[in-house]
Amino acid sequence: MTSVADIPGGREPPATAAGTPAGIPAGQPVRDTAWLLSLLPAFPLVLLVLRLWALSRQDLAVMLLLVQNASPLGPISALLITLIWAFPVGVLVTAALGALLRASWADAMQSRLGRVSARIPDWVIVLAVLVAALTWQLRFLPALLMLTLMILGLEVRIRHGDRAWLALGVLFPLCLAVAEYTWFGPAIGSAVRSGEGTTAILLLVPPAATLALTGPIPWRAARTVTSGTAMIAGLLAPFLIAAVFLHTAVLPTSALELQPDPPGSGPTQVLRGFVVGVDDTMTTLLDENGAVHFLPNHQVLSKTLCPDPGRPPVSLVAVHDWPVEETALQWIAPHRRITATDPRCQGRPLRLR
Repeated sequence: MTSVADIPGGREPPATAAGTPAGIPAGQPVRDTAWLLSLLPAFPLVLLVLRLWALSRQDLAVMLLLVQNASPLGPISALLITLIWAFPVGVLVTAALGALLRASWADAMQSRLGRVSARIPDWVIVLAVLVAALTWQLRFLPALLMLTLMILGLEVRIRHGDRAWLALGVLFPLCLAVAEYTWFGPAIGSAVRSGEGTTAILLLVPPAATLALTGPIPWRAARTVTSGTAMIAGLLAPFLIAAVFLHTAVLPTSALELQPDPPGSGPTQVLRGFVVGVDDTMTTLLDENGAVHFLPNHQVLSKTLCPDPGRPPVSLVAVHDWPVEETALQWIAPHRRITATDPRCQGRPLRLR
């Protein structure tokens, strides 16, 4: 039987004359899972529909109004920005678990996880690492380095043997672990003193765990551990992604200053919400309570775009003045600084009338 270690590049061998991939017994049926690829575009579509349904407060008529008038580019852009971190999670976890299985079990190519991980090109893994380095929060970067070193050490062992693995799978992670603890040491102490156990674990455990994960595990437990972990992660991932996206803004929040009708018959009113559509006569606004307002354009005195207040920080821990909930992309990319809050965004008229 051909093992992955005998294959140049550690990739899956070509099919045999009988049509069965090498490494899989001839009597074992090969399942056609190409139909699963057709479901991948459906998942983002389901997320977008669920987000609009939640935005309409589960009112089907309001949801249909949003679908009819709102541009699809807005929800799609919000989906990409919000869930860009999910791509490297899927790639790196699959590659790491598959490499661990192939390094531990000689017949790993009988497992779907082993075959999938063997097919992932190296450039895809490098791209996933770069995307994660930019989009993951600082407190998750030790876990990113753990996955990267795990894949590197296991693939080196599979392709080049134990001598190269000793350098890149043991000595190199050991040196990086010392560097990590030196750099994260003050933040780990701050997290422990402030009672932030999750942050302390995320910064403390991955460097030490790397040394145990760059080598094989007993083959009897390899398939159960790796395939079971991959199955649990695959089942939980859609629910986690949906929970994150359902709390993401897909329409900009605006504030409209309205004059009474007829003019002078009452105080000026301010409505906050999402502008769904504007035509020659009416402005359609979905307020924050899910109610739809059709406002004549002559009543609209002014409009303003209300900035996203963002999610309040949960952790107060910082690593050399870098908050652990910040991403590298947030530090590198220019962002708008809010110097003053428009009174209309607080529900007050711009000026008394």
